[in-house]
Amino acid sequence: MTNLFAKLRKSEKGATAIEYALIAALIALAIVAGATSLGGAINGKFTSIGTDVTNSTTSSTSSTTTSGG
Repeated sequence: MTNLFAKLRKSEKGATAIEYALIAALIALAIVAGATSLGGAINGKFTSIGTDVTNSTTSSTSSTTTSGG
């Protein structure tokens, strides 16, 4: 049993695996944070475009009906 603990203490495979797992977790967290931020910005842009299209459609429809008579 003592030999097992001595081998585990000397082995760096487990520490390396944990380090890679931590790096992967931090990269995943950065990707999620970036995607969330980018998604919010894109959503705002599409909302603005949709509002502009709705307003231009409404104003062109009302100007067409009033100028035709």
